[in-house]
Amino acid sequence: MEYYALLKKTVFLFLTLLIFHGCTQKPDISQEYITKVMNGRAEKDSFMKDSPDSPFSRDTNAVFEPLKYYDFNKELVFISKLFEYETKEQVTVYGTKGEERKVLRFGYVLIDYRDKEYKVSVYKGTSRSGSEYFSIWFTDKTTGKETYRVGRYLDFEYDNDKDHMYTIDFNLAYNPYCAYSAEYSCAIPLKEDYLDIAVNAGEKIFSH
Repeated sequence: MEYYALLKKTVFLFLTLLIFHGCTQKPDISQEYITKVMNGRAEKDSFMKDSPDSPFSRDTNAVFEPLKYYDFNKELVFISKLFEYETKEQVTVYGTKGEERKVLRFGYVLIDYRDKEYKVSVYKGTSRSGSEYFSIWFTDKTTGKETYRVGRYLDFEYDNDKDHMYTIDFNLAYNPYCAYSAEYSCAIPLKEDYLDIAVNAGEKIFSH
């Protein structure tokens, strides 16, 4: 989707990083970056309301309302290397309509939150159109309470440089389309993708 591609570019253009040795880092987040994220949310609302590719346009039973978000949370932005598995195991992920999806457990990133380290899996899959994608799917302590009951997603832009440092910003966590319309099926995060923290950043439950 053009919206997510634009937002990913924003991350790299406007996020200033504090560089130091180690596998995980904490970023120094500028006000300009926060403003860009907030503007991106407004752009997404515009897309959801007016685009013919929006789930609200494709499903006449889906009623649009502005999406709901947490306030920007600086604590939930991280920097990490990707720890790529030598052997990439194929795993089965189920969709919300019960269908099986085969993806590769590609690797993981590490986040250091309140003095505790958490492992976040990165998956590689192939879309119906045949294009490859990388994604993070997760659930957490807010799931089914303040956030979508199935879980939320983060897009992941893979870089061939093994030393590349990735920005993992949970303020960009979003709901899959099945959160808005029953016409869609979306991947259900595995049990191992549960984060034992409250990820109070990003998109909240959609309700109308």
